[in-house]
This record gives sequence, structure tokens and C-alpha cells, in this order.
Amino acid sequence: MPLWLAILLPILLAYLAGATPFGWLAGKARGLDLREHGSGNIGATNAMRVLGRGLGLPVFGLDVLKGLLPVLGAAWWSEAHPGFAGHPLAAQSTPVLAGLSAVLGHTFTFWLGFKGGKGVATSAGVMLGLAPSALLAAVIVWAVGLKTCRYVSLSSILAGWTLPIAVTIHAWHHGRWNVPLVTLALLIAVLVTHRHRSNLSRIAAGTEPKIGGPKSRPQHPPDGPR
Repeated sequence: MPLWLAILLPILLAYLAGATPFGWLAGKARGLDLREHGSGNIGATNAMRVLGRGLGLPVFGLDVLKGLLPVLGAAWWSEAHPGFAGHPLAAQSTPVLAGLSAVLGHTFTFWLGFKGGKGVATSAGVMLGLAPSALLAAVIVWAVGLKTCRYVSLSSILAGWTLPIAVTIHAWHHGRWNVPLVTLALLIAVLVTHRHRSNLSRIAAGTEPKIGGPKSRPQHPPDGPR
């Protein structure tokens, strides 16, 4: 197998994994389309808000796994496949590209007309596989932000921008620069911010729901026809 195909294969598989719309499927199991309820998003936050924790938490876990498993698989592949021998940059970049592909699959899933979630949980899975210390810093910032402002969306944006800062500080401290990883962390921060732009507008208008506020209810009974 040529090197270009050995690189492309895990990237394509990562996109397919990321594109699996677990939130949408969970909603369909209840007879509703998450895109028509709550914030209209198919991600774990809206799934938890509309469907409850019983389905929302599994959706979150699965969204994390579809970021983590492609990264781990691509890392194993880049070490096991002989085509990567003598190409350290390709071996270093392939798991990073697979992680980016998984996030893009989640946010632009072909199953739903290239409209998907906002990428936070899947990005967390990707960074768990590539830079767990940076993810830990982002989780701390997310928790502090949520405690302070009670907006999941704003906390997610703050956590997203923590990733490139943490990755850069870690690389500088250890003197080992991973340019693909730093670039990925920056792209994730930009993508998460872009996908939350409507939330920022609602925060400015005072209409964004806060944690602990009134819950979104389905517009139709969960077991009724759509």
C-alpha cells in the first residue's frame, strides 16, 4: 500500500466514525428529531436537555469515543504499517489528521445533509487521545466557566481556546514541538467558536438557556407521530 493511501485510509474511517449522529439516533428512538427541539442541535448538550440524562449521557460518551477511537486507531496504524518507516512527519500527522476528520464528521455529517453537532464532545475525545494534559486544562476551564456563567456554550468556547494555549505551553516547557497538534488545537478552537456563534447571539440577547434554568420540552409528545 502506498504511503498516501496509508495516510488517507484512517482519515476516511475517522470521518465515517465522527459522522455517526448518535444524538439524532437517540432522538429518533424517542420518536422526535432533535433538530426541531431545544437548541436544534444533535449534540450531547441538547440531547441531555431534551431527552434527559438517561439518553443524554450515553450520547455524550459515544460522541467522545468517536473522537478517541479513530485517533488511537490511526496512531496504531502509523506505527504498525511499514509504509510509514522513514517518514516521521507522516506518522506524527496521521493521528492528528484523523482527529480533525472525526470532528469534521461530527459537525458536518453526510447523513444529515452535512449539518451536525458543535464538536465539543468529539473534540474532547480527540484531545484525550492526543494531549490528555491539555484536555484536563480545558475541562477545568469549562467547569469554572460553567460554575461562573452557567452557559454551556460560553464555557465550551473558553475550553476550546484553552486547548491551543495548553498544547503550546506543554510543547515549550518540554522543548518538543508538535506543529500538527498545535495546529489541530487551534482549528478546534476556531471551529467550536464558529459553531457556537448563534449561542453567542442568544447570550447577547438574553435568550440563551442557562444550566439550572427551565428545561426545553418537546413540541410534540415523544411517542407521537412526526
